[in-house]
Amino acid sequence: MQDTLNSHQDLPALLAAQRHAFVAEPAPSLGQRKVRLATLRKAVLAYRARFQAAISADFSHRSAFETDIMELMGVVQAIDYLSKKLRRFMKPQRRHVGLYYQSGKAYVSYQPLGVVGIMAPWNYPLSLTLIPLATALAAGNRAMVKPSELTPRTSALLQEMLAASFPKEEVAVVLGGPELGADFSRLPFDHLFFTGSTAVGRKIMQSASDNLVPLTLELGGKSPALVAPGYAKAEAAAHIAYGKLANGGQTCVAPDYALVHEDERDAFIAHYQQAVARLYPKGPDSDDYTAIVNQRHFDRLNSLIDDARRQGAEVLTLGNRAAKPRDRTLAPTLILGATAQMAVMQEEIFGPVLPVLTYRTLEEAIDFINARPRPLALYYFGATDQQCAAVLARTTSGNVGINNTLLHVVQDDLPFGGVGPSGMGAYHGIEGFRAMSHGKGVFIQGRWALPKLLRAPFGKLAKWTMTLMLRP
Repeated sequence: MQDTLNSHQDLPALLAAQRHAFVAEPAPSLGQRKVRLATLRKAVLAYRARFQAAISADFSHRSAFETDIMELMGVVQAIDYLSKKLRRFMKPQRRHVGLYYQSGKAYVSYQPLGVVGIMAPWNYPLSLTLIPLATALAAGNRAMVKPSELTPRTSALLQEMLAASFPKEEVAVVLGGPELGADFSRLPFDHLFFTGSTAVGRKIMQSASDNLVPLTLELGGKSPALVAPGYAKAEAAAHIAYGKLANGGQTCVAPDYALVHEDERDAFIAHYQQAVARLYPKGPDSDDYTAIVNQRHFDRLNSLIDDARRQGAEVLTLGNRAAKPRDRTLAPTLILGATAQMAVMQEEIFGPVLPVLTYRTLEEAIDFINARPRPLALYYFGATDQQCAAVLARTTSGNVGINNTLLHVVQDDLPFGGVGPSGMGAYHGIEGFRAMSHGKGVFIQGRWALPKLLRAPFGKLAKWTMTLMLRP
């Protein structure tokens, strides 16, 4: 069992201990990496019930089923994927050799970086901590983890589980608030992985720059759901409702607003209402519906709704409330007639509030999306035809879901990451492994080196062929 690591003074000493251990064992074997992944998998499953309880207590309510499907399944699936693909990921990659170097060989060897820092958020405190950790371990690294202080029970349980499973020279969890987080981000890691808001991501990047620490930033933004003309149907509304309301809307890739053709707005609203009723037949106070993580975020969401109402938007609250509503539970809400001046269209919502906007032509909808910062996800509902191809070609986003929401995240072989304000770098798939590895180029000289070719009897031929190659 490790000692509790909650002090600012622990951080440099802990990093030094992990780096010393890495120097002593710089490249774990395939077998060692698989053992570490298996250890993590076994621990997660052993702590399953305790994580369900801790996360629910941190949120004030989240069902065990939602924690299973939105967190535990993703962690186990990612570990299994990495274990299965690890031999191929670790294999050196042969590269092309130029004409004058054909007797030699070139390849890229993927070696561990060293010590990876992981800063995790509160909205999915288990999966967004352990999937990056599994990736770091698969790549052969040591890891220091700073989970969110906004989910204190879950963070403490993560520390307990990982301390019982790994020596602190391999994996260590440090607990603390924003000040400790700031100190953590200033450490000279070999790589720093951060998931959180764009505003905090900017501060993390500034802190890391002092030590030239390479970063993966998984941020957020306003992810649109674009419904093509003729597709404002029950199925599209059901997918959007699921993506918007899972985890109480507290998902970085949740659809932030819907774009619907102006002639189909009312049909979409009716289908969305029906979808909400099917997802939560007992209303937002049922066991299946997740509460807002804390009072500050609950008040922030209500202020977004109030601001929209004051500026003339129509607000529709869906679902029947219980006689005694659950604390910090916000009912599914639609905002109609939202404008760019409203706070709800300027900030990432991160809650069960969906503005429904209308467009006249698909060109207008694309222009609307492109006039805003690039989102972490874009969702398109319609036929996979020329219109769909135009949307994909003319918009830029982290990832895309066609006729679904959220599901691109759990495709382990796809990279996941943002672009611009929604993030930097990616993980999942081989891209995650390579993000936490150093691709070292190696060239092995063959018998016929270039200096030999430039001497007799081949010198004149070599110079002649070079002259031909360098012609304008």
